[in-house]
Amino acid sequence: MVEDKYIGLALAVASTLAIGTSFVITKKGLMQASQQHGFEGEGFAYLKSPVWWSGIITMVIGEVANFAAYAFAPPILVTPLGALSVLIGAVLGSYFLGENLGTLGKLGCAICLIGSVVIVLHAPPDKEVQTIDEILNYAVQPGFLFYVILVIVFSTVMIYRVCPRYGRKNPLIYISICSTVGSVSIMAVKGVGIAVKLTFAGYNQFTHPSTYVFILVTVVCILTQMNYFNKALSQFNTNIVNPLYYVTFTTCTLVASFILFQGFNTSDAVNTISLLCGFLT
Repeated sequence: MVEDKYIGLALAVASTLAIGTSFVITKKGLMQASQQHGFEGEGFAYLKSPVWWSGIITMVIGEVANFAAYAFAPPILVTPLGALSVLIGAVLGSYFLGENLGTLGKLGCAICLIGSVVIVLHAPPDKEVQTIDEILNYAVQPGFLFYVILVIVFSTVMIYRVCPRYGRKNPLIYISICSTVGSVSIMAVKGVGIAVKLTFAGYNQFTHPSTYVFILVTVVCILTQMNYFNKALSQFNTNIVNPLYYVTFTTCTLVASFILFQGFNTSDAVNTISLLCGFLT
């Protein structure tokens, strides 16, 4: 029987293919909205663009696969594979959006691939979880609660104070909101994914209130992510947005996972060092 880790790996790779493609389609839709409706990063004129909706549908397909991947594999394996979506987005962007990839861009894509392979080879198995309440128990520990409060305060300040003044000048303004809020959403998605997986195994988790808490957190965080990611794409090239988003999102997610699960599920020094090297690569 195939190990859960490899099922999660296959789903994660399929997810990155869809998401990397969706970045380019979404950017094309935003460009179309700018030409037809004068969209410049504010408002929701892009909702009138069929191309933008095609990109979002492709992204949803990718996110569903990503969602399923988190039910089978740990975040330390799934999240860094987002490097592949950066590679796909960069290559397709150079062909369909006329964005220059360049020698350094190609080198960066190759390094991303190497780092992803190292992480796949050395990623530890997920911690055994029997009920959704176990995930909730991890989430209400002081360390993770402090992290969530920090994310809420940071994103609120960025949204209401920093974005109006500097959002159009620096892509990291929008991307930092996506990444920090996204790291919390991934932990919530992990909880929902485990709930669905256990329910299909015959242990109904939808009788637990904590399942619905995780669903609510997931929805709120994803809507926030999408809004500010669209703003970033509307103002800057995908070849700038995608790598920055990958690095910041992966960093925040791994930090959140480390805090939530109180470390990585491995005591092997070689695996730990290899994981860190793969991540830094």
